[in-house]
Amino acid sequence: MASTETTDPTAKPPVRDNGIAGVEAGLDALETTEAAGTSFRQTFVNKILPPIVAIAVVLVIWQALITFEIVDDPAKLPSPSDVGNEFRDAWLEGKLLEYIWTSVSRGLLGFLLALAIGTPLGLLVARVKFVRAAIGPILSGLQSLPSVAWVPPAVIWLGLNNSMMYAVILLGAVPSIANGLVSGIDQVPPLFLRAGRTMGATGLKGAWHIVLPASLPGYLGGLKQGWAFSWRSLMAAEIIASSPDLGVGLGALLENGRNASSMAMVFEAIVLILFVGIAIDLLIFSPLERRVLRGRGLLVKG
Repeated sequence: MASTETTDPTAKPPVRDNGIAGVEAGLDALETTEAAGTSFRQTFVNKILPPIVAIAVVLVIWQALITFEIVDDPAKLPSPSDVGNEFRDAWLEGKLLEYIWTSVSRGLLGFLLALAIGTPLGLLVARVKFVRAAIGPILSGLQSLPSVAWVPPAVIWLGLNNSMMYAVILLGAVPSIANGLVSGIDQVPPLFLRAGRTMGATGLKGAWHIVLPASLPGYLGGLKQGWAFSWRSLMAAEIIASSPDLGVGLGALLENGRNASSMAMVFEAIVLILFVGIAIDLLIFSPLERRVLRGRGLLVKG
């Protein structure tokens, strides 16, 4: 006897689970577990403790050179306590923060000016063939030119003032920012640009919504290098063109230590210059870099 089956024409075909949803859920759960499992102890061991250990090792070796008289001339290598006394005296006199702020305020303002000039310049070089052929090699040459070379002409042109400082910063940082953006744009897949043009994103609109976001990793690398050039250019300008009218920044402090033959003051300035450079990277550029990488799926949260 043949069996008959009734088929409902309105019934939907069964949906086959291909496992994609399950895989995505598993990955999300894994990332959530990793992020939630990050304790203060892990953060301390992985991120805080290593630099503390490195600093301690440097201080131990430094003190050992003094204790065992490997370097027995304080005029060449002061002890850590002598440098610490310089920091203490500068703090008690209320000058320590003044040294830092004088240089940091100049450096950040000069970097922002370089950012405002270097970004449109890099975009123009990357997108216009004639401009790229005309000034692209010049930008590369300027980037390789030592920043200290700009200090004498800047002093002659502008005199001993803040304008001279900012001019040296711009000449050192703008080429790095522009070249970083050009490199980032060169790495943008052509498919993104064609898709943007198809959706009507052309001209400035395309540059803002397509080109700049897609080139962000290379652009961010140019910004980091631009800040490094800004800071180095400023230090060179403050060392060479020191003047009472300009105040005492970290570069001037370094030069004052040399003039006074005080290696403790020289080391104080070196430590402060290094500290500012590391602090700016940790507080500004590293969070930006993590955010960009995380937004592109290259860095897991936590």
